[in-house]
Amino acid sequence: MPASTPKQRASPDAILAVTKATGRGRLKIFLGAAPGVGKTFAMLSAAHAAKVEGRDVVVGLVETHGRRETEALVEGLEGIPRKPAIYVNKILSEFDIDKALARRPGLLLIDELAHTNIPGSRHPKRWQDVEELLAAGIDVWTTLNIQHLEGLNDIVQKITGVKVRETVPDYVFEDADEVVLVDLPTDELLKRLAEGKVYVPDMADRARKRFFKPENLTALRELALRRAAERIDADLIEHMRAQAIEGPWPARERILACIGPDRDAVSIVRAGKRLADVMDAPWMAVTVERPSEQLDAGARRNVEAALELARTLGAETSTLTASDIAAELLRVAKFENVTQIVLGRSRGGFVTEMLRRSLPHELLRRADGVAVHVITSRERERARGALPVPRRQSLEPRSFLWATIAVAVAVGVGEGLTRLTTFPNISMIFLLAVAASAVTFGIWPAVYASVLSFLAYNLFFIEPLYTFTVAEPHELLALMVFLAVAVVISTLAGRVREQARLAADRMRATRRLYEFTRRLAAIATFEDIPDAAVGAIHASLARPTVILLGANEEPEIAAAWPPLEALGTGEMMAARWALKHDEPAGADTATLPSVGWLFLPMRTAHGVLGVIGVGLGDDGEKLDPEARILFEALAEQTATALDRASLSREIVRTRGAAETERIRNTLLASISHDFRTPLASILGSATSLIDYGDKLDAKTKLELLGQVKGEAEVLDEMVRNLLSMTRIDAGALEVRKDWVDVREIAERVASAARRRGARQKIEVDLPGDLPLVHADARLLEQALSNIVGNAVIHTLPDTRVVIDAIVDDKSLSLRVTDNGPGISEAALPHIFEKFVHAEGPGRALADGGESTGLGLAIAKGIVEAHGASITAESPIEKGRGTRVVMRFPLAGQGR
Repeated sequence: MPASTPKQRASPDAILAVTKATGRGRLKIFLGAAPGVGKTFAMLSAAHAAKVEGRDVVVGLVETHGRRETEALVEGLEGIPRKPAIYVNKILSEFDIDKALARRPGLLLIDELAHTNIPGSRHPKRWQDVEELLAAGIDVWTTLNIQHLEGLNDIVQKITGVKVRETVPDYVFEDADEVVLVDLPTDELLKRLAEGKVYVPDMADRARKRFFKPENLTALRELALRRAAERIDADLIEHMRAQAIEGPWPARERILACIGPDRDAVSIVRAGKRLADVMDAPWMAVTVERPSEQLDAGARRNVEAALELARTLGAETSTLTASDIAAELLRVAKFENVTQIVLGRSRGGFVTEMLRRSLPHELLRRADGVAVHVITSRERERARGALPVPRRQSLEPRSFLWATIAVAVAVGVGEGLTRLTTFPNISMIFLLAVAASAVTFGIWPAVYASVLSFLAYNLFFIEPLYTFTVAEPHELLALMVFLAVAVVISTLAGRVREQARLAADRMRATRRLYEFTRRLAAIATFEDIPDAAVGAIHASLARPTVILLGANEEPEIAAAWPPLEALGTGEMMAARWALKHDEPAGADTATLPSVGWLFLPMRTAHGVLGVIGVGLGDDGEKLDPEARILFEALAEQTATALDRASLSREIVRTRGAAETERIRNTLLASISHDFRTPLASILGSATSLIDYGDKLDAKTKLELLGQVKGEAEVLDEMVRNLLSMTRIDAGALEVRKDWVDVREIAERVASAARRRGARQKIEVDLPGDLPLVHADARLLEQALSNIVGNAVIHTLPDTRVVIDAIVDDKSLSLRVTDNGPGISEAALPHIFEKFVHAEGPGRALADGGESTGLGLAIAKGIVEAHGASITAESPIEKGRGTRVVMRFPLAGQGR
């Protein structure tokens, strides 16, 4: 039975795109080449058909521009009322996105996708409104002219001479679920323009002279047709990938150029480009490597040069790995919907051509629905076409010497076995010697060992002995079979050895890359990454390494190993070129190749951060292809690590700025609120004294002046708090210590609180033998006043506030206790932080309510500046009450 063909798997990217679209509304764009082709008319006609089918169709916004036939189509469809907006002293009407989201129709019609909204709207552009509606799961139909696509803006300007200001990003068009091309011949469009069906007469005349020229409209029609065709082709490929449908479907030509390691690779690329230009088709270039073979340096350079040329000519490029090159090429052709394959002629010899094992023959034999173009060349230096060329095996004389010794050992072992016992097949000993040579030294020493074993076996073990004559025909046949088996074994064993070596090389490269990435990932600071990177790259490549950073044309050395103070003039020119043009420069490139360094740009999603360079070897040797690939991978990882550290640093800076802004806004809000009340009282009292002073009695005047004085004292306290907080934050709080009486300070604070209108019962309950405290009396009074004021502000009028103290041998604990509702357990640790306003059960936390939120923070700063401590406890008893304790040391003090 013939082997069954494996089922083609669906593209993961296509399946993921479908999954992401789940729950999102569908977007349908009616695309036109110019105004007046009938996009809105087509959209409304389709909407009526959808309504007949039972869909919930609603008109979000449609611009009829006075066209009667369009206005007639709007009738019969439910509409969302427009939102009035004032702009330049005019009342305009705009699309109301909030009403659309609240109505949530099944299908919403929104005209003119590229429209700019009135300043002050939620989104600057209408396409952003559509994005929000789609995200909410609402299907949207809209209209768009080709000149409004951002990617075609410069082309449209060259064609028409008009700069289009309102544009839509290309990804909005590409992400649309359906595109309907609405087209109209140029003559008919000009006729509609003349009849006033596009613009009013005055505007129509101006448009005919500028934008609506026949040649302009023809060019715009071609642009619209091409863009729609590209979109349809992309949709077709995406559909085929998602459904695992094998191509090709010849809806549009696609070219695939197969690049090999020979000098003809560049010719194949140019032939593929010419064919793509003739067919006006997209094209791609690929090279396929066998995992069992490795290209030498020259072949690798040929492949890289051809791929680079293909990229500059606009092709998609990729490097594939497969044992069966023809099967892999056809798989890619089916997956990418390729219709034409371009490759070079393989000249692998008469036997290869007869057996039809060359790549062109295999493609022609297996291809189904794909045209194959074979490019021939008279100047062909290699004879393997597009097949990879294996690395040349080592031909060191020592390898052949050891192979000879292995065969000699086999002869000795064979002689010993034949004398000791009857050994039926001595040839197995020679096969062992051949296999050992193949595994140890490679294919060619093993082939040499095979021939040598053939001769030794004939000479020493086949009658007549010690001659190369073979007496019996079956002995000759056995000898020939032995030679064939020995050659096959040597070839297979040598190939296994080469594969093992390649696997080991790739494993080491992968391990180096993994260790390099892990080392960079562990570094958090931007400044440390260049030093770690150059050290690791130098260890991996054994070349001098340097990193230059700077987003301008004068990069500076950030790190180098071995240490390097400066680069030469030529090296700096190459580094600047790589940074400015985002291309490799220096050795082994097309730019300044005589320079002794190779520089690669470090690309990130946010631009080029700098360049990384490695020097030539001691003997001027350039990087081999494998080392070049490793260097590029290490450069990409370094750029990623630098970008990550830069983003982390920016996040920290942004958070700091946001926190500073939050504190500033909080402070301003608190100050504006807290200052307003006393200022209003002062202003009212002063106004009354000025306006009615001659009519007021002395007692009333005195009361008003007392209010002015009292509120001014409140303002003075607030200002002192702010200044104290500023000094505390700056570490400039000046503490002038002296022996102070805590009782006297407590009495003054209680009296001041009562004088300012505190309705709580404030008591001072201090021991009679209270010792003096070595402190700043002014600051201590301010701290105690802030604590008492906090209790007064955040408790009910019937609350009892007690100032007392506990003295032991080491400290004096000054306490302020209230029997208010207390502070929640979650909020208690934060009460000494600045600007904390959190409400507890019946009690605002930490200077909430009508305060700046600085009182307890200032008290904490003052107490700690004295070398003391401050704590808070809540609840005190039965789930109620709060106590703030200031503990001052008494070491070395007497009572």
